[in-house]
Formats: sequence, structure tokens, C-alpha cells
Amino acid sequence: MKQYLETGKITGTHGLKGEVRVQPWADSPEFLAEFDELYLDKGAIKIEITSSRVHKNMLIMKIKGIDTIEEADRLRNKVLYMNRNDVELEEGAYFIQDLIGLDVIDEETGERLGRLDDVSETGANDVYHVKTDDGKVFLIPVIPQVIREISVEEGFVKIFKMKGLFE
Repeated sequence: MKQYLETGKITGTHGLKGEVRVQPWADSPEFLAEFDELYLDKGAIKIEITSSRVHKNMLIMKIKGIDTIEEADRLRNKVLYMNRNDVELEEGAYFIQDLIGLDVIDEETGERLGRLDDVSETGANDVYHVKTDDGKVFLIPVIPQVIREISVEEGFVKIFKMKGLFE
């Protein structure tokens, strides 16, 4: 598992004093606003966040040492990373990046159905995109009736293959 996880992208500047606009890649912008430290360059460079606030589903962040609009603009399009050790997930919660690539297995037959290729957040429930070996993609609702077991450590998601899911 990756130690540093992508968590957002700096999309531009805000104001004249070095603040940046960040598109959060998390369940909510408030989650990302809680961090005092984030990272650049896949975890190689630690940055200190001195303030952060939500504005129209984006974050406005002030990074220590970035004090002008010119300095802030040099960070445009940079991806922000978080250290997984800085977050304690609730039981049954996972980082999406840890789920991508897991084998999807039929709980009844043990048959490998494909690989989890992407996750869509729809509001009601997430949807797993399962890509078969021949390139077809099937959409699987993340509901208890379908998702039976997830083991990031062992590399699989077991599902109940409801009628119509793979047709």
C-alpha cells in the first residue's frame, strides 16, 4: 500500500497574499481542511498548512512560506498528498486508492470476475467499476446485498453476483 495518497490538486491562487485554491479529492472538502501538514511530489516535500477553509466545494489554503501571488501561482496544478498515518479510518472504511486493482470474486463460485478499475461516488451509494480480462466494464453498486467482503491486505473484493449485474 502507498504511504502517501493523492488527496487534492492546487488549481490556482486566491487573493494576493499567497493563498491557493485546492480541488479536494476526498469525501468532503472539510476532511481535507483538517490537515496541518500535506505533501508535494508524492510525499517527498512536506508543507505546513497555516489555514484552510471551505469555499464553494473548494478549499482555500495558506501554506507556510508562500506569501505572494507569484509564489502561489508556481504551485498551480501540483497534486497534494497526505500521509496515511495521519488518518484513522472507521471500521469498514477504505481509501479508494487502496481498492483500485483489487480482484473481484464471486463469493459463491470463487470465480475471478475482473479487477476493480474505478469508483464513482453517486450520492446514494458508491459504484465499483469492474473491468474483465477482455476489457468489458461492469458497474457494481456498493451495497451490503452485493459487497460481501473486502480485504485490501489479501487483494480482493467478494461480491454476491446478483442476477443482471454481469449481463
